[in-house]
Amino acid sequence: MKTRITELLQIEYPIIQGGMAWVAEHHLAAAVSEAGGLGLIGGANAPADVVRAEIRKAREMTKKEIGVNVMLLSPYADEVAKVVVEEGIKVITTGAGSPEKYMEMWKEAEIKVIPVVASMALARRMERYGAAAVVAEGCESGGHIGEQTTMTLVPQVVDAVDIPVIAAGGIGDGRGFAAAMMLGAEAVQIGTRFVVAEESIASDAYKDRIIKAKDIDSEVTGRSHGHPVRQLRNQMTREYVKKEKEGASFEELEYLTLGALKKAVIDGDAVNGTLMAGQIAGLIKQKQSCKEIITEIMKEAEKLLLLT
Repeated sequence: MKTRITELLQIEYPIIQGGMAWVAEHHLAAAVSEAGGLGLIGGANAPADVVRAEIRKAREMTKKEIGVNVMLLSPYADEVAKVVVEEGIKVITTGAGSPEKYMEMWKEAEIKVIPVVASMALARRMERYGAAAVVAEGCESGGHIGEQTTMTLVPQVVDAVDIPVIAAGGIGDGRGFAAAMMLGAEAVQIGTRFVVAEESIASDAYKDRIIKAKDIDSEVTGRSHGHPVRQLRNQMTREYVKKEKEGASFEELEYLTLGALKKAVIDGDAVNGTLMAGQIAGLIKQKQSCKEIITEIMKEAEKLLLLT
């Protein structure tokens, strides 16, 4: 399947792996790229030297292109922005803000910048600043979210900009892929399904919670202080929601989640850790390799799209 995104990124399939903190490291990024998509190293809040090491480890595992997700709220964002240039990365996605201050440097390095956006206004702004494409991410996604659904956001962003649009949020199988294409997207970004990939370093406890999840098992915390996060319900979310209703301060709530994502991903604490996952979790029923995931999605999507 050829789209402007496959041509732009020189990938076989229009599937991009989300830049998930702690999960999107070199094993997963290399496996997704090897399988024909675009794997991403998730910069998250990692220091620049850690991101550099992850890039180099991924390149030892694949000769195919890998990208980096730069989290703009990271205290190390300035250093990471330079590292991706020094390491010759050719594709960057960005999250949690606008990458305007880095655009000139990245464009001089011929890097394709693809910001994640949650509104038409930000999509238009990113196009003006030279973005190669945008990821329109709906609130069905796991982790930090906006307010619009993928179904409503994607077509509006497609109409608002001339650059290619990648759909994200609630996409985990061929049906979701085909729906995104019908909305005008030219690729999809997938996170939650890749969390349970065999190559993912996420703990078995985390993966098993996603596989066992029902359609109603995700919950959004943090709305009271303007930083909503979607995750699976557990003891930690119950305590968080209780404190929110009681009017707890931002600092108190932040302390409750301090290090909680690492607890879930690395330590396997599915009770007190942050189990970031999208609403698509209820559709995910097994662990598979990245190649199996991508092949299955594409076969189902191509069959559906040929019928339209």
